[in-house]
Amino acid sequence: MPASLRELRQRRNSVSTTKKITRAMELIAASRIIKAQQRAQAAAPYARELTRAVSAVATYSEVDHPLTTESENPTRAAVLLITADRGLAGAYSSSVIKQGEGLTERLRQEGLEVAPYLVGRKAAAYYGFRKREVAGSWEGFSDSPSYAEARAIADTLLEAFATPAEEGGVDEIHIVYTRFVSMLTQRAEVIRLLPLEVVEGDGSADTGSEVYPLYEFEPDAETVLDELLPLYVASRIQYCLLQSAASELASRQRAMKSATDNAEQLIERLTREANQARQAEITQEISEIVGGAAALADAAESE
Repeated sequence: MPASLRELRQRRNSVSTTKKITRAMELIAASRIIKAQQRAQAAAPYARELTRAVSAVATYSEVDHPLTTESENPTRAAVLLITADRGLAGAYSSSVIKQGEGLTERLRQEGLEVAPYLVGRKAAAYYGFRKREVAGSWEGFSDSPSYAEARAIADTLLEAFATPAEEGGVDEIHIVYTRFVSMLTQRAEVIRLLPLEVVEGDGSADTGSEVYPLYEFEPDAETVLDELLPLYVASRIQYCLLQSAASELASRQRAMKSATDNAEQLIERLTREANQARQAEITQEISEIVGGAAALADAAESE
């Protein structure tokens, strides 16, 4: 049944209101992407120099540190999922969750029990709806993370890694996050955080090998590693959080732009249908007037 003119106008007004909201969200996301990219770039030099220091200590010492030692028989692994706190970001959170599900299945096939750690309300809602147990959860800072949040996550994961698996600890730690490639491309990726595999670079690209000068460590290499490795882990987590924040904003801008474009097309179609409905009403009114005039004329002639 064709919609009436009033219904078409109400639908058009509703879509127009939605278009204003999506357009505003698109502009907000676009304005925040630049700041998110700048924060990620600003953190890169610190991460790079910290990696150099850790690499130097690991290269010129023979210390078997717990964070760099492989477990002979790993039985439990932690998976940190970094998702969004809010929706309307396209497939951003679902891509991370899907990648995390694949990683979980692969780890279970290797005989490992998986302990999920979640960042963002989307991951928490996904696990909560399925009534799955989680080992830890953080919310409220997905689009603007700070070093304090990264350090809190790092401390929790390091504590779990230092605890034996039979007492509730973990033997491995993996991170699932979204790497910001460009405004059009954001890729969900998996990295193994612990046991530590020291790689030169800030995590965004391979910078090649480097010959380090001969270092002397005071008081000793083991103490230096005790201080540097937690900082290194927190730096890697912060890098993943910043990359995910930029990816979330880019995904939201793209999703809101698509929604705005679809709203414009829908408004044009509803306007065309409303004009057609109005023309049909006018035609019907004219037909009724002409028919009424003809009936009056016939009545007058009959008298």
